[in-house]
Amino acid sequence: MRPAEYTPEEIVQAGEALQAAGRNVTGFALRQKVGGGNPTRLKQVWDDHLARSSVTEAEPVAELPVEVAEELATVSKALTERLAALAVELSDKAVKAAERRVGEVVRAAGEQHAAELKQVRADTAAAAKEHQVAAQRAEQEQAALRSELAQANTRAERAEAKAGEIERRAGELRTELDRAHQDAD
Repeated sequence: MRPAEYTPEEIVQAGEALQAAGRNVTGFALRQKVGGGNPTRLKQVWDDHLARSSVTEAEPVAELPVEVAEELATVSKALTERLAALAVELSDKAVKAAERRVGEVVRAAGEQHAAELKQVRADTAAAAKEHQVAAQRAEQEQAALRSELAQANTRAERAEAKAGEIERRAGELRTELDRAHQDAD
């Protein structure tokens, strides 16, 4: 930005001259009076000057008659008491509303917790049932395997006994065969 060519004092003097001439003080009127410049800036400087110089002087206030002053004091006191009572009433209503909301939130949270707990219990019961069924199946399979093992052991014992019998019989037959060979020689 380039520096301002016109000082605030020049702008204020131009504005006062316009007022003295009975003209409205606008940005363009100030521009004509000072001989140039940005109308927006000129008007802003003028408005700032007016804001600083428009301090209102307090006019002396006449005292109220005693009766009016007393009535005003009574009404002020009653109004203050009423406002205090309203503040307490509003506070009570706000507290009750907050307690009601908290109760609703707690109840909703309790219901949600109960529903979640119910779901967890149902899931746990279903999982326990599945484990129980799996355990029963495992026990049944184990019993079937034990039965098969017992049968296999029995068959193995019979096979061993039969093999022993066959071996004994084979020994007897060898002995007879050896005798028969000796007798034939």
